[in-house]
Amino acid sequence: MGDDDVDQDLLAFMRKALGLDPSETKAHPTTKVLESALYIFDNSIDVALDRDCVMQAAETIYNAMQKKAYGTSTWSEQELHPQEKNEDTLNFIFTMDVLNFSFWSGLEDEKRFSVDYGGKRYTGYWSLVALLRRALDEGIPITCPYFWVDPTICSDDLLAHVFRSATDEQIPLLQERIECLREAGEVLCERYDGRFSNCVKEANGSAAALVVLLSDEFTCFRDEHKFEGRRVNIYKRAQILAADIWACFNKKSYGHFTDIDSITMFADYRVPVILHALGCLLYSPPLEAHIKAKKLLDTGHPWEVQLRGTSIWCVELIRRQIQKMHPEAGNHINAILIDFYLYDTAKEMERNKEEMIPHHRTRSIWY
Repeated sequence: MGDDDVDQDLLAFMRKALGLDPSETKAHPTTKVLESALYIFDNSIDVALDRDCVMQAAETIYNAMQKKAYGTSTWSEQELHPQEKNEDTLNFIFTMDVLNFSFWSGLEDEKRFSVDYGGKRYTGYWSLVALLRRALDEGIPITCPYFWVDPTICSDDLLAHVFRSATDEQIPLLQERIECLREAGEVLCERYDGRFSNCVKEANGSAAALVVLLSDEFTCFRDEHKFEGRRVNIYKRAQILAADIWACFNKKSYGHFTDIDSITMFADYRVPVILHALGCLLYSPPLEAHIKAKKLLDTGHPWEVQLRGTSIWCVELIRRQIQKMHPEAGNHINAILIDFYLYDTAKEMERNKEEMIPHHRTRSIWY
């Protein structure tokens, strides 16, 4: 080999040592949720967007979020959310989001499924948080995967006790919740040494990787559907799990994700209501009549997929408009925080009895 020749073996060794070997470079993970949302929006005939209203809503939402100082700290300011920043809290969040679905009721507030805890009565999402805290206070290790998978100590009857209601209406989809807990426990115990923290560690600081891992490993997080001949990913609960970790740990420790902005809004039945009230979402007459009549809408129905997918794309357009008009917002405002604000606002309008279209009624484990 002459003086001017390159030692390719040495060069390859140096590249690998410095982490520059192209064969060692992993592609950035992607959830394909945003791509799915755009595909749904582009092919929707029953749900549309009013772009002028979307632009106006962006300014309204930005100003309101600034006034209320919306940020990751907002999560921990909720009195029922755990305040400690440790693995026990991480386990609490995982358990919570394994079970975080389908709380709507056709009954009046005083008759719907409720949980009494700490001298207060809670409904909806907060009833779930309250019942988990109640169980822990009673000495039931409800956030432990090894507990979920052992029917001798964690019987269906005991879980029914954990989910008990303060009213005659029981929690919706009780059996499905029990099945989700047991399946999640089996996966964690068999593949991750019974620790959800090992899933977070495997994601290696990527929120998207965590969402993909959850949807791949746990069928109860696999929120995938067929729409117009194509599989679409929505991943509401997997995404909100990543977001809850990010917000709870205030972007640090378990909550340090380098790609948190890859997470979209969380397509449920509440946020479309506020987007419709803002004039952003427009419904076809048949769909609007169906929703106003409070008729059930099957999971995976084209109307339901359009509602969820178009809501995701709507919030994405709002996010882009905010960053365009207010570049100083930078990474301070993303789809997660916009979703938190919209959800809280919808609940506030509901409490104030403000006139809004009803939420669509789909009973499923996906939201």
